[in-house]
Amino acid sequence: MYYLSQTIANQGEQGAKWEFDVKAVYGIFFLNFELGGKLRTDMILADRDTGEQISDKLRFIFVELPFFTKMKTECITGLDKWIYVLKNMENLKEIPFKEEKPIFKKLEQIADLASLSREERRRYDADLRAYRDHFAQINSAKRLGERIGEKKGRTEGKIEVVRNMKAKGLSVDMIADITGLSPAEIEKIQVQ
Repeated sequence: MYYLSQTIANQGEQGAKWEFDVKAVYGIFFLNFELGGKLRTDMILADRDTGEQISDKLRFIFVELPFFTKMKTECITGLDKWIYVLKNMENLKEIPFKEEKPIFKKLEQIADLASLSREERRRYDADLRAYRDHFAQINSAKRLGERIGEKKGRTEGKIEVVRNMKAKGLSVDMIADITGLSPAEIEKIQVQ
């Protein structure tokens, strides 16, 4: 309840007018033990005496894995496949359904990371940081090159404008007023 309540509270922006226009938060909890005697139990905030729901902004959904008894071949829906994988993950040699849905391939990658030893995880994290640093450097250089190219393009554009203005016989002072270039810079530009 603490974490779900925090999720609701975090929807309010600091300094903003609090309008109570919050989105509902659903907590989905997978249990490897029995709680309510069925696969799925939905809990709401309700008045104990009347049973009337107090708020529709908070809901708790408990999925009790011992009640899920389907075999891999019986899993048809996406929900069935997810529950099957979560229930059987520690016994699986590889994650099923990954050829059907890419999300299961991502789950396999996450599970592989979780099974690394402390030293393997340290090396993995160091390699990942190095990769991300390299990627950031490349992107930074690319952005810098684009900015330099834009500046060079603007400069070349101004030079062309100055040439055209000189060809039309405008004075150096007038060209300086229009372009923002100094008279010395304008004098250096030759009409072709």
